[in-house]
Amino acid sequence: MRRTILAVLGTVLALSVSAPARAGTAEATDSVPDGAITVEVVAANGSGCAPGTASVYANSDKTGFRVRYHDFVASAGAGVDPTARRRNCQVGVVVTVPAGWTFAIAEADYRGRARLNSGATGLQRTNYYWQGSSSNSRTEESFAGPLNGYWHTEDVAPALIYVPCQEQRVLNINTELRVDAGTSSGTSSMSMTSSEGDVDTLFNFSWIRC
Repeated sequence: MRRTILAVLGTVLALSVSAPARAGTAEATDSVPDGAITVEVVAANGSGCAPGTASVYANSDKTGFRVRYHDFVASAGAGVDPTARRRNCQVGVVVTVPAGWTFAIAEADYRGRARLNSGATGLQRTNYYWQGSSSNSRTEESFAGPLNGYWHTEDVAPALIYVPCQEQRVLNINTELRVDAGTSSGTSSMSMTSSEGDVDTLFNFSWIRC
């Protein structure tokens, strides 16, 4: 099932959710673990995330985690360096959970901002995959100016596939932003920069006991 939400003056992108198959048996539950949940960026590279400009935060209610980019902007137009029209960032995230529990990615929310003049276009492309898994979810969405506002997409996994119990794997999240000035004048941009307001990436968990 996929639900897509269009925010003020925004447009949408889509992301298919996937995770590696789980091993062994587990008992589904609506509960969350009593112990601590930690998330950590173990690698980040790309033209859209210089060292120290991508971070992750676990939700206090243990329902998921957020990825925040602090300098992720692609832009094009008069006077703009041609290399700035494309920016990408790959972030590797490790989630540590209490013994006796495992999780799946149940939903993914992406929020960004577009400032596209008339005649300009933008592209947002995302794929993510678990270390050691052949499953690779890829999607892309195009945007056309004039557009000045936020977009928000909620993507719900059609089936929950859990990380194998007692295993820890890196979740690699690869995002690309691209802008083409086309026939427009001035500068156009696509961004996922947290300083611009309610802009981040949210992954929501579904928990089970091992």
